[in-house]
Amino acid sequence: MADILGVGMTHFPGLVGTDERGGASLARVLKHNQRIPAAKKDPRSWPETMRDEFGEDEGFTAAIAHRQRLVAGFRKLRAEIDAFQPDFLLIWGDDQYENFQEDIIPPFCVLAWDDIACQPLKRRRSNPWGEPSETVFRYTGCPKQGRYLAGKLLEQGIDMAYAYKPLHEEDGLGHAFVNTLLFLDYDRTGLPYPVLPFQVNCYGSKVIRNHGGSEEFSPEPDPPGPSPKRCMEVGAATARVLQDTPWRVALIASSSWSHAFLTEKTCWLHPDMEADRARFAEFRNAEWDAWRRLTTEQVEASGQQEMLNWFCLAGAMEALGRTPEIVDWVESWTNNSNKCLALFKP
Repeated sequence: MADILGVGMTHFPGLVGTDERGGASLARVLKHNQRIPAAKKDPRSWPETMRDEFGEDEGFTAAIAHRQRLVAGFRKLRAEIDAFQPDFLLIWGDDQYENFQEDIIPPFCVLAWDDIACQPLKRRRSNPWGEPSETVFRYTGCPKQGRYLAGKLLEQGIDMAYAYKPLHEEDGLGHAFVNTLLFLDYDRTGLPYPVLPFQVNCYGSKVIRNHGGSEEFSPEPDPPGPSPKRCMEVGAATARVLQDTPWRVALIASSSWSHAFLTEKTCWLHPDMEADRARFAEFRNAEWDAWRRLTTEQVEASGQQEMLNWFCLAGAMEALGRTPEIVDWVESWTNNSNKCLALFKP
């Protein structure tokens, strides 16, 4: 029988860059996002907590504190993974018009790739590790485990796509996956565990329309992504398959929660705090039925699309009878999204 460790974290792209004055997420949004009404760009219209976080330095001090909390959490997650000694890491992550584009958008896809080479720093002016932009990060893939998992999921009635090589991603893995690996090795001690990426179509109606970002390239929305309920079913099936193997596996959900740039109700200015706090209370108390009842419309209205990765993890942990241990809950009005770090120990 397998042993399984559950991990929830973020792949927030801001942490791959360096903190600079005027460079915090909200500062950039105020300068460049033309969708935000002029009146909403006036700090006097913001909630007091948001004004305090933005402060007198456009969120620079808040960005530094934000990084420090997340990095401390990453170190705790890495310590638990090292203590667990998994045979491989399975990562549920989203693809933002990176590997999957107009030719195919699968709801889910097991990326049963061989060895993986990535260059996640080459479009960055600077990075917190001071590494050359052309640095290549190499990870061992899991083709054997990926083929097995995809086959067994199909036997369980999960219509699972799979791939043996990249399609469009020139830099290796999409950022949801490679950032996760960078953050788990934030101190650059090396990450010796093979990796099985498990793509989830989190962006649904916006994945091609927006090319995975905030700008719209088409007037028509795309078909939706899988529902929260379906993600939980896929996660539960994954846990059942892996339980019947000899492998030790860390199941990792990687995403932030509500994203400001996806949340129209906040005029794309800040995350949906109310919705995220509701999801966090449900998560903390393992109220999985509440998550299962959520609709795609609710998720998209709150900018919580990337939480589909967490719904997969929740389904797996429910199937195993696990409850979460909260490592940290990091709210931020100015850094695009709220973040949760959590563990589900055997």
